[in-house]
Amino acid sequence: MVTIANRDALERSRAHEVALDCLVAGLEAAHPERIVDETLTVRDGVLAVENAAGDERTEYDLDRYENVFIVGGGNAAGHLARTLEDALGDALAGGVIVTDDPAGTSVVEEHPGDHPIPSEDGVEGARRVLEVADRAGEDDLVLACITGGGSALLPAPAGSISLADLQSVTESLLECGASIHEINAVRKHCSAIKGGKLARRAAPATVATLVLSDVVGDDLSVIASGPTAPDTSTYADALEVLERYELSVPETVSAYLAAGERGENPETVSPDDPLLESVRIHVLGSGRTAIEAAREVASERGYDPLVLSSRVRGEASESAITHVAIAEECAETGDPISPPAVLLSGGETTVTLAEDHGKGGPNQEFVLSAAVELESDAVVVASVDTDGIDGATDAAGAIAATGDVPTADGRRALVRNDALPVLEDAGAIVRTGPTGTNVNDLRVLVVDSEE
Repeated sequence: MVTIANRDALERSRAHEVALDCLVAGLEAAHPERIVDETLTVRDGVLAVENAAGDERTEYDLDRYENVFIVGGGNAAGHLARTLEDALGDALAGGVIVTDDPAGTSVVEEHPGDHPIPSEDGVEGARRVLEVADRAGEDDLVLACITGGGSALLPAPAGSISLADLQSVTESLLECGASIHEINAVRKHCSAIKGGKLARRAAPATVATLVLSDVVGDDLSVIASGPTAPDTSTYADALEVLERYELSVPETVSAYLAAGERGENPETVSPDDPLLESVRIHVLGSGRTAIEAAREVASERGYDPLVLSSRVRGEASESAITHVAIAEECAETGDPISPPAVLLSGGETTVTLAEDHGKGGPNQEFVLSAAVELESDAVVVASVDTDGIDGATDAAGAIAATGDVPTADGRRALVRNDALPVLEDAGAIVRTGPTGTNVNDLRVLVVDSEE
């Protein structure tokens, strides 16, 4: 059960209450326990897996395998592994996952890691994951639990690249405004586990990857940097990202990438690699899962829901202005939907940080930008990161209406990317703590009729 710790202070109107109900419904629907219950069954020794859309079903005869192992990583990997333990029972031989939100597994080892900046704990955990993959044989089944946050939680520096080098590159990529695809193109080529390399280490075992997607469009090669997925990016692409954003990176990183471009280091697993014949990937849940649950709750509360997009990306502050414009159009003209209405979106926005930036995250910046732009009293805006951690803060996101934030203070905070303090002063921060899931951002705009 997901709870908003400071909910009583946030319920300032019925619209605020509806927005918070939608957020909670989305977070709970995306929890691994709920998702596994709806997509996975074990009956008569057969593991059946359905994708999130329910239009594809794959069966694994557990009696065919000598051992069943669980490996993987991500914010929700512990909760996913624990739920699988309950479903598999004695069929499970063991395994290792790396997470920053342990769930209390009993058979699978939960190894600590850190997110969004990789740590020495994560390096050790990734090493243990690769050891289990190396042990798997042709007659074994490897269940790879991959969720959002896996890129940082499964660091495995390649070649002579050190953890400090990897941390430096990751920080530079996160601060420059690069897209998740660009970030992961670099991370995959600095790693011994990403870009299909976990599947390469597990071969010739059968690999069934169970994914909770935090990526716009559910690109399998991008979710956690695709440890079991084929990859079309190259060393040349990684070098191009560094050049495009004019990033200064450690010499070991640039040298390793340059050597890879010359063919001196192994590439990531290409889509035509024969080892992929024994690899299946199942997307069990995604941002769309959270949006659909929020839509259902909005309808139950008497509001007409409208999904704007599950693929929103770009600068958080700019995206907020567009969302506000649509909400105000609804309030004033009834287009594209008449109030009372709830506008919903998902995806992942980014923040290009100022040099002397403050504290916050994309969802807080989204709400702050919306709050200073809003001119209609009929609109309430809420946005959270579904893992409960927006940026490097203890906030999941925020909720606000017009007038909640002094305009001048809000605009100054946006210039410095310092949304957290001004939103805290306004009593607008949403706190959930770690939620046990990660399917990216969830945004809710409640539009009532203008009086």
